[in-house]
Amino acid sequence: MLYFCLMEVNNEMVDKLAHLARLQFDETEKAAIKTDLQRMIQFVEKLNELDTTGVAPLLHMSDSVNVLREDEVKGSIERTEGLKNAPLQDGVFFKVPKVIKK
Repeated sequence: MLYFCLMEVNNEMVDKLAHLARLQFDETEKAAIKTDLQRMIQFVEKLNELDTTGVAPLLHMSDSVNVLREDEVKGSIERTEGLKNAPLQDGVFFKVPKVIKK
């Protein structure tokens, strides 16, 4: 049997998840998110009703096996050639704008 504990979805949990995801919600959005989270947890709780005795865990979604190729050593290009078309570079690295702010 699978067992999940019923979690209480409260404002503190929504605030913590919002903080971790770097999101901000107003009170109306928080209420909607609380409702959605509660519905998701109730849906997962339904799994407790299943008898999974003797059922092997699913490791892959299909019986297909990956077709892998042998590793091959191939040539590469010179640094100057690689940086030639870069809009911004310093002769050694590509330069890109900062995208993560703290």
